[in-house]
Amino acid sequence: MSDDFRITAVSSLLKSHVFAVERRTVEHRDRSFHRDVVTHPGAVAILARDQDGRVGVLRQYRAPFDRYTLEIPAGTLDVENEEPLDAAKRELEEELGCVASYWRLLGRFMVSPGWSTQMMHIFEAGELTTRERRPAGPEESASSIDWYSPDELRDVLDAEPAIDSTMAVALNLVYGRFFERP
Repeated sequence: MSDDFRITAVSSLLKSHVFAVERRTVEHRDRSFHRDVVTHPGAVAILARDQDGRVGVLRQYRAPFDRYTLEIPAGTLDVENEEPLDAAKRELEEELGCVASYWRLLGRFMVSPGWSTQMMHIFEAGELTTRERRPAGPEESASSIDWYSPDELRDVLDAEPAIDSTMAVALNLVYGRFFERP
């Protein structure tokens, strides 16, 4: 909150099952302006490592880019009153078919603070036990899973035209400077 800026009105532009869009009227000193904001309940992502240190990665179709992407398991905080760690446990089982006995919060980041309220919580999971996958939705149901050593994953991601930002952040948090791209 800043004393210089003040939201004076909010109107709803769109509501979907995952997010909403609001138009906010903001006053700053003697001037007023509008900002359209995507409101989002937040999300979780999981860097899951098996007993051999390999990272679990999903190959999943994404409509915004009309292609398959490589991502670590992730999902929206869309269950009422669900804590981020509980959501991460749910998503890990849904997407990779794993439960973990080791969990560590790696960090939280604002996905795009210029236009969205989405906060991402990234966890590391280990000491995995395999269970039956419980994919939710057509994209997850059609997704495939691969397990890569950090070196293999570097090579695979170097061949990709673009990298999922959440996976990039998680890999850099765990392995230090993971990417050598300029």
